[in-house]
Amino acid sequence: MKKPVQIIKFVIFFLLLSSSAMAGGLDVFLNNLNVEARADIGNFSARVSAQFGVPLPEVQAVIRTVNTPADAFMCFQLGQMTHKPYREAVQTYKTHRGKGWGVIAKEMGIKPGSPEFHALKRGDFALQGEPGNGPGKSKGKGNGKGKGHNK
Repeated sequence: MKKPVQIIKFVIFFLLLSSSAMAGGLDVFLNNLNVEARADIGNFSARVSAQFGVPLPEVQAVIRTVNTPADAFMCFQLGQMTHKPYREAVQTYKTHRGKGWGVIAKEMGIKPGSPEFHALKRGDFALQGEPGNGPGKSKGKGNGKGKGHNK
């Protein structure tokens, strides 16, 4: 009689452990992102700017508007995922702050069960932008043999 009870306890423990690990995907990503941002907010801002193609002053303004730097990243990420302006994501964030990113994503049109929603829940995101790698106005330094003026 003790054996079935132990098996049930083990199964319940395993389910709780696996569900908390799955739920931790986005939370872990956001916590790590906040640690990185707080270590060097200037570099974080520049990388977000480069990744999402948003001017640095606008990124800095969003960071000042939201609770954490990771929240700013998520506003830009959701804007990109939904093909909507990041300002709409920021407004949705302000309206539904505290309800979770799943609610915010649904409000912006990401369907539960969709690949985008699963990526959100898993925290399948990365801050990949490198400062200074965005579109710029500098002259190319290549060896091009273009047909320019008087050639």
